[in-house]
Amino acid sequence: MSIENLAEENGVKLYDLVIIGSGSGNTIIGPEWDDKHVALIDGGIFGGTCLNVGCIPTKMFVYPATIAAKTREVAALGVQASVQSVDWVGMRERIFGQRIDRISAGGRDWRAGLPNVDFYPEYARFTGTHELVTSSGVRVRGRQVVVAAGSRAVLPEVPGIDLPQVHTNDTMMRLENLPARTVVLGGGVIAAEFAHVFSALGSQVTQVHRSSTLLRGVDEEIVQRFESSAREQWTIATNHALREIRPASDGAGTGAVTVVCEHEGRAVEFEADAVLVATGRTPNTDRLDAAQFFDVAECGSLRVDRYQRVLSDGEPVEGVYALGDVSSDHLLKHVANHQARLVQHNLSHPHDLRADDNRPVPAAVFSHPQIAYAGLTESEARELAVSEGFEVRVKTQNYGDTAYGWAMEDSVGALKLIARADTGQLLGAFAVGEEAATLIQPLVQAMTFDLDVHSMARGQYWIHPALTEVVENALLGLEIGPQPAL
Repeated sequence: MSIENLAEENGVKLYDLVIIGSGSGNTIIGPEWDDKHVALIDGGIFGGTCLNVGCIPTKMFVYPATIAAKTREVAALGVQASVQSVDWVGMRERIFGQRIDRISAGGRDWRAGLPNVDFYPEYARFTGTHELVTSSGVRVRGRQVVVAAGSRAVLPEVPGIDLPQVHTNDTMMRLENLPARTVVLGGGVIAAEFAHVFSALGSQVTQVHRSSTLLRGVDEEIVQRFESSAREQWTIATNHALREIRPASDGAGTGAVTVVCEHEGRAVEFEADAVLVATGRTPNTDRLDAAQFFDVAECGSLRVDRYQRVLSDGEPVEGVYALGDVSSDHLLKHVANHQARLVQHNLSHPHDLRADDNRPVPAAVFSHPQIAYAGLTESEARELAVSEGFEVRVKTQNYGDTAYGWAMEDSVGALKLIARADTGQLLGAFAVGEEAATLIQPLVQAMTFDLDVHSMARGQYWIHPALTEVVENALLGLEIGPQPAL
């Protein structure tokens, strides 16, 4: 079947499926759509945030940055090492020129070349629940519609925010040169990762955050360990509110800027050659005019039910689904991919809908040290315990108290577990240190499949002396109570 046979009605092109967004939304188009007409609309870079400006390229910078950082930490192991130079241009070309840009272009060309898919490389806005108009004026209507339009960085409204030295994650990784001085604005995941990258690669980094706490939502004890280590690598200025960014006064033509903040009632200035704004993200619902037809939360995200159906006046709109950053509380690629699988099934099986569940959502911060977590923080667990009438057990296990931790001479890493005292149910897991994002996964599995901590600890072998003994020892240290020997 050819797209040339597409039906039209009053100048509106009619499709079986219209998808807005080429990130996780693009994965929905499987073989079941081969004999149907599909429109894919995206005015941004094909492949979405994760592939082009998010998860993947940032980690491709994080990995060499972490190697560089470790050269400064191995003296305690009897190894003298140093970084001789950093080829920023070569690194950037390897990441984007050889990988990311080729994958994006190849994916776009392949998808656009399918006979049943009409790709619109432009933006669109809703003119009805199932109808949109693209920026070039093409009107399309879908029997079913999927909104997967993602999110974008929020820029604070201060003077100088539009200076060319000011960047978001969209442009920061494509700088022509490694800046000598970098100011990172924000206290979240993106800020922590970029502060590590630029610091480890040789830039003088100052991370500026308006509140006193970094990494909101992560357990306080873990954040304290992270911040203590991070402060040894780059400058962290908390309780500093951004007021303006202006060209530096240290001479014309330098390309530098001055970041002006307010701290305890006085102005504080930071000089920078590049500024990264990582102060938050917002769903792209406003650019879709979605609020005219659908329910939009105060934070800007589309409201959906447990089947990912978009709501209007509290009721699901038949045939309209949303997924990922545009509708989720979790701005995470693995969440968007999970939701895309649900939507993919539900589009083709409207009478056998699959619902999203309450499985724990893991996340990681690929900074130095790494952080990974899933479930409730200790304070959240204790609040729940009071309301439901159970006791909480908490165990923090240092990496350095295990055999592999001795080999590493580790003084930073730790794994913190929170569990119910009565059932042994794991409520939360937080790790900071070497390979935290890998170390957390068996605990995510335990929480997802309701494996109690004693069964997990004693129901399997743990490789000795692997770093995973940190998990084993933490589980055993929770002191849940008498359990049968395994």
